[in-house]
Amino acid sequence: MRKSAFKSRLPYLVWLNFATALFVTASFGDVEPTYQHGISFFGELKYPAGFSHFDYINPDAPKGGALVQSTQSDFNTLSVITDFVAAPGVNWIYDSLVSHRSEEIGSFYGGLADGLSVADDKRTLFIRLHPRARWHDGVPITARDVKFTLDSIQSSIRFRGYGFFSWVRSVEILGERELAFRLASELTVSNLFPLSWFPIMPAHYWEGRDPTRAFLEPPLGSGPYRVAEVKQGRYIRYERVPDYWGRDIPVNKGRFNFDQIQYHVYRDATVAREAFRKGLFDTWIERDIRYWATGYDIPARDKGWLVMDEFDEREEIGIRRVIALNTRRDKFKDPRVREALMLALDYEWENRVLHGGLLDRALSYFSGEPSLEARGLPDEDELALLEPFRDQLPQRVFTEVFELPRSTGMGLNRAPLERARALLGEAGWNVKNGVLVNSAGEPFEIRFLSMDGTDQRTLLPFLETLKLLGISGGIRRVEAAQFVNLRKKFDYDAIVTDHDTLSPPMAFLSTFFHSKSASETQTFNVAGIADPVVDALIAEAIKATTLEEMATACRALDRVLLWGFYQIPLDAIAPFRIIYWNKFGRPEREDLAVYKSPFPDGWWYDDTKAARIAIGQ
Repeated sequence: MRKSAFKSRLPYLVWLNFATALFVTASFGDVEPTYQHGISFFGELKYPAGFSHFDYINPDAPKGGALVQSTQSDFNTLSVITDFVAAPGVNWIYDSLVSHRSEEIGSFYGGLADGLSVADDKRTLFIRLHPRARWHDGVPITARDVKFTLDSIQSSIRFRGYGFFSWVRSVEILGERELAFRLASELTVSNLFPLSWFPIMPAHYWEGRDPTRAFLEPPLGSGPYRVAEVKQGRYIRYERVPDYWGRDIPVNKGRFNFDQIQYHVYRDATVAREAFRKGLFDTWIERDIRYWATGYDIPARDKGWLVMDEFDEREEIGIRRVIALNTRRDKFKDPRVREALMLALDYEWENRVLHGGLLDRALSYFSGEPSLEARGLPDEDELALLEPFRDQLPQRVFTEVFELPRSTGMGLNRAPLERARALLGEAGWNVKNGVLVNSAGEPFEIRFLSMDGTDQRTLLPFLETLKLLGISGGIRRVEAAQFVNLRKKFDYDAIVTDHDTLSPPMAFLSTFFHSKSASETQTFNVAGIADPVVDALIAEAIKATTLEEMATACRALDRVLLWGFYQIPLDAIAPFRIIYWNKFGRPEREDLAVYKSPFPDGWWYDDTKAARIAIGQ
């Protein structure tokens, strides 16, 4: 995913800070829950009970018009809990229980739920649903729908592996609008994040049906939009629900302003760019820095019809792309081999030649959040966490500052290659007749699994450099379904993959790095990291009660991961780069949304601006 559907989103695991009086607690039994409008895990909620709207949203934004976008996803289902490819924007037809805010870290406000409360022992989360909440067919949304959704997600093969709701031991219906989540452990901030992503589904609609199957029949929803038209492989169109029950609740006021939102399928990015420049759709998220630099110097931009903008969001941090080495395979189990491969990559040359020197290399698994990055030598607090594992860690963790190799970017980088050859020799790999072989005479070969043609721009120069070390290899290019299947079976040597996470990254730590995730078929732990020290540091991060404790644990974890050389970091998370036809209004204070831009749900169609644009001229 730049994590796709729920990339697309995933979040934060930190202990609840009950020193702030924001969680009004309640013990179950003979004590009734005391509900609050929101929950904050760090500090106080910005918005008090009864607030009217978020400051970064225009509450008076006009409704109307259409937003036309593109997608490279050849979707085949409208299901939101599926192992198939879900349609873009499908979550807009549903509501989620809570809303995570773009201005605050670790704060949640009621959406479908208008009340939240926690038991004294922190092992029960009470939820009260909004009394006005309705499905599009007019049927009230009830606690039964919430329980049905959680049961469906927990039984889904795809989401069971991610463990997003493993913290829920059971769900108890207390009344038509009230229910209790009995927890397997004390509540943490990461527990709340899935409740802000996953849409609640109607039990009465899905009774006798399977919500995880692939289907294109528009399902019943409750959210601001419904599916108006869909054509697999071509487009999907959503229409705004004018009598949407939640249109005026505080978390939604001024949002969801377009009458229609459409996605047109363009499988090829080059074709999509040309279609965008011709005005066939309205916005384009540019992920190729080459085109951002020079691809939009066209008359429409000079006339002010086409606008380029960057959102320096703090929601996503880390490494945008890595080369993940499959440590489940014997040849990658030795960290000296993995370090040698990292040394062989001349990132500065690739950045200069292929990307115009415009990218920044990721120097940390948490790049973009300085408080979480391992800088210099371990400080006193980090040492307290690392010392118990001194015998299990490389001595360099304690004595050396981790640094990625740097070159002039002008060509052959001799010193790192000499060091790489020495490390391979120490690991039992030596060159004979120009071929790197082990003691059994087996050659070292590496084959990269890929479904993206742009991977070749990174991998082909890397493969040429590896030849200097006697390593042969190639790229196994496959289509999407085969790629997913081979990845599930861990049938690859290495993969170029996304590796970004959310800030703070607590809910992703286990999914990306824990030993248990190394064997799960639907894992983000593509490198197969299985290290008891990593597991222990993840546990420390999860149980942190303050931001400082969380940051210390993440720095220690970052340090151990870097010195493990499990993956070769490429570029760091960059600003969100958008180009759009200038026919939209934007909130004046959208700069307040530092964690995530209000695009597109906080924008609106501007008839006056749109009338000035003459497409094709």
